[in-house]
Amino acid sequence: MAELLVIRHGQASFGADDYDALSEVGHEQARLVGETLRAAGWVPDRLITGSLRRQQDTLTAMGLDGSREEHPGFNEYDFHDLLAVRFDGKVPGPVKRDRRTHFRTLRDTILDWQQGGLEGARESWAHFEARVEEARRFATDTKARRVLVISSGGVIGQLVARALASPKPMMMELNLQMKNSSITRFVFSGPQFFPTGIQCRVTSSSRRARSVADL
Repeated sequence: MAELLVIRHGQASFGADDYDALSEVGHEQARLVGETLRAAGWVPDRLITGSLRRQQDTLTAMGLDGSREEHPGFNEYDFHDLLAVRFDGKVPGPVKRDRRTHFRTLRDTILDWQQGGLEGARESWAHFEARVEEARRFATDTKARRVLVISSGGVIGQLVARALASPKPMMMELNLQMKNSSITRFVFSGPQFFPTGIQCRVTSSSRRARSVADL
């Protein structure tokens, strides 16, 4: 079967005016995960990102050869918009600046969104589900044997949850476990698509030689 590796972008700039920019840590994470793939001899046949800058910059920092394809279905849901709708445009300061408060609030917000709440949001949950599935088909409708995608936590959580036919809330539980620069491995053949192995994060150069087959 063919392989699909989906990597979450490197650390973005939490709390900054431009969240879509990688932090210094994010650039280093991306560099290390690129080294890990090269050390394991895992050479992708296709490189795909969403249209977000933090995803594209992650791929660039990984230093892989090949041209980049783009599919907006791999973009993250717009959490700024969802929180703004929930709080009528007045998002409390702690939700913006404190990580623990932010992610606890985001979890509750996404669960509400999945149940049809947050009327007036730019994107509905049904549209998010549909575009992620469209992006998955774009990535796997190919003769390539090794496909690499740079995406975001919510999309990766949805890909895993959908592949396992899990209840909707599982997407958010998985989303919160997707660390920056983590690797999630899927295999596919025709309509068959399922996750396999362990999702992990490359945190230091000592991990470079670990086989991608073990992820």
